[in-house]
Parts: sequence; structure tokens; C-alpha cells
Amino acid sequence: MAIQKRIDIRAGLTVDIVLKQDQRSGKLTRGIVKDILTNSPTHPHGIKVRLQDGQVGRVKAIVAYTGEL
Repeated sequence: MAIQKRIDIRAGLTVDIVLKQDQRSGKLTRGIVKDILTNSPTHPHGIKVRLQDGQVGRVKAIVAYTGEL
């Protein structure tokens, strides 16, 4: 299930995202959030983020918190 609220996402979280090219297959990519790209407080398909390695996709699950608040 997609994480639909922007307030639930912070830089430093380890998350699973779906990249644009993987939307049909639903393949998940794991990484650490660098930037939140969705400006609105919610999004029906998940909040769009950029990972530390530069990949961009929509958050489907939060795995762990690894940074500072």
C-alpha cells in the first residue's frame, strides 16, 4: 500500500519505492530518502521522493528510520 501522506515521510527514512519504469510490474526499490518531491500534503499513488542514489519514485512502504529528526 502506498504511503499517501507527505507528513509521514522524512529525509533519512529507509523506504521501498516504485520507479516510473517499474509501475506496471510493481517491482520495489529500496533506498534512503534524500528529498521529498511531492508538494501537496497527500497523493493517491504515493509520495514522490528522490533517494540518496538519485533514483526517483513513489513510496510504497517505510522500512526503517536511519537519520536524525
